[in-house]
Amino acid sequence: MSEQEQSRTAAGETSRPEASAPSGADGETEKLRAELAEMEDRWRRALADFDNLRKRVARESAQQRDDERAAVAARWLPVLDNLELALQHADADPASIVSGVQAVYEQALRVLADLGFPRRSDVNEPFDPSRHEAVATMPDAEAVPGTVLRVVRPRYGSDERLLRPAAVIVAKGT
Repeated sequence: MSEQEQSRTAAGETSRPEASAPSGADGETEKLRAELAEMEDRWRRALADFDNLRKRVARESAQQRDDERAAVAARWLPVLDNLELALQHADADPASIVSGVQAVYEQALRVLADLGFPRRSDVNEPFDPSRHEAVATMPDAEAVPGTVLRVVRPRYGSDERLLRPAAVIVAKGT
């Protein structure tokens, strides 16, 4: 036994040096385990909160999508009502039928414009592949090559939000 151990024994201390060191280490280990358990609990709670948020956002997005679809469908109901009235008067004067169908057509164009997709006229504009689909080319001595000569199917929407590009016939050089 060393002198230090003998003096500890004489003072009534135990001669197990590992008993005092590990008890400090055990306390530190327990403290770290408690912190780890707390962090793990916080992590699990945060993960559960995130999962709940993800589910709530998905539900709210689906509800918003359904609400928007219903609002758009409701905008078309007057158009359908007027078409139904036109069909009920099919045996009437053909001129009045044509004027009624023209009125319903204009109403449908207003609905699209109100939804942010107005009809665009592209005749005499330069061909732009982001807004036009060329379905044919045609020689035209008076038009600048690459200019839209005729619209086969109109474009709806804006340059920022295009619903459908125009199908066009484009002038080509002679």
